[in-house]
Amino acid sequence: LVDEKLYSQMEEAALALYHFGNEHVAKNNLILVDTKYEFGLLRGKLVLIDEAHTPDSSRFWIRDTYEQKFAKGEEPDKLDKEFVRQYLAKLGFVGEGTIPGIPDGVKVEAARRYIQAYEMITGKQFEAEVGDVRDRIMKNLKKHSLLG
Repeated sequence: LVDEKLYSQMEEAALALYHFGNEHVAKNNLILVDTKYEFGLLRGKLVLIDEAHTPDSSRFWIRDTYEQKFAKGEEPDKLDKEFVRQYLAKLGFVGEGTIPGIPDGVKVEAARRYIQAYEMITGKQFEAEVGDVRDRIMKNLKKHSLLG
């Protein structure tokens, strides 16, 4: 799919990104368990083309409870989309067919975990924004000269 030179560039970039991310979140009591990076080419140059180090693309565990839970054979405290995935799997949904309804309680808990992940990853308090999401995206794309 890609030649050896480009593969080496992707490997080097992925390892550097992982090292950076893991060191950053370690300062905030998290372990970056694993992640995925998506690369593309822009004018012949390798670029990261998707999100990085979010609960959707990565798995995070709480560092200060990990060893104790591991010693007891318990699941680690997680801050990622695995909570929703496990809920759906219990209902028999594993990615094929119609997605079952998700109760408000599960949605609220997923949101709470994402907010906690945001705060721990960034070290900032989450502040919800109210308004039209599409308008906000368009405004930010224009602000950063990514849209005319």
